[in-house]
Amino acid sequence: MSMNTMNPKIDAFLDKAKQWQAEFERLRMILLDSPLTEELKWGVPCYTFHESNVVLMHGFKEYCALLFIKGALLNDVHSILIQQTENVQAGRQIRFTNVQKIVEMEAILKAYIYEAIEVEKAGLKVILNKNPVLRFPEEFQNKLDENSSLKTAFEALTPGRQRAYNLYFSEPKQSKTRELRIEKCIPLILNRKGLND
Repeated sequence: MSMNTMNPKIDAFLDKAKQWQAEFERLRMILLDSPLTEELKWGVPCYTFHESNVVLMHGFKEYCALLFIKGALLNDVHSILIQQTENVQAGRQIRFTNVQKIVEMEAILKAYIYEAIEVEKAGLKVILNKNPVLRFPEEFQNKLDENSSLKTAFEALTPGRQRAYNLYFSEPKQSKTRELRIEKCIPLILNRKGLND
C-alpha cells in the first residue's frame, strides 16, 4: 500500500480546523492509503479518482463525516451510511464524533472507500429523480388546500422554485417557525416570485 501525496492545501485546512482536527487527520491517513488523489474543493478535503469526486470530509457542529458522492450505489453491508435529508439523492455520509470510532472502523471504512472506487471505475451513475415528489410540511399543505389562488400560483412556479420553498418551509423543527416562514412567503408566491427573486 503506497501512501498518496499529501496536498499542502489540506495541511492548511487541517491547521485551521478548530473542531474535529484529530478526526480529520485520522480520516485523511485512511483516505491517503488508497488510490485516491487529495484535493481541496468547496473549501473541504475532497478525494478523487481519475478526476471524479469520490468522497469528501466535512465537519458540522455535532459530528464530522465522510461523504460518499455516490453513496446511494454502495452496498452498505454495515448499515452505516446516512442520507442527510430525504432530498439528497446520491450522497451518503458516515458520521463520527470521536477518533476512537474512526480507529475501530478503519477496516470497514477502507472497504467502503474501495467499493466507491470500484463504482467509479465501472462508470456507474446515480439515476437522479428529476422531479422528486415534494412532501410539504403540514402547515403549508393546509394553506394550499384552503387557498386555491395560492395553490395555482405555487403550481405555476418552476420546479426549482417550488423545491426551494419546500426546503425553506421544512427546515424549522417547530411548527410555529414553519408557520411564520410560510406567512412571510405567501405574498411572494402570489406574485409568482421565487424565494430569492
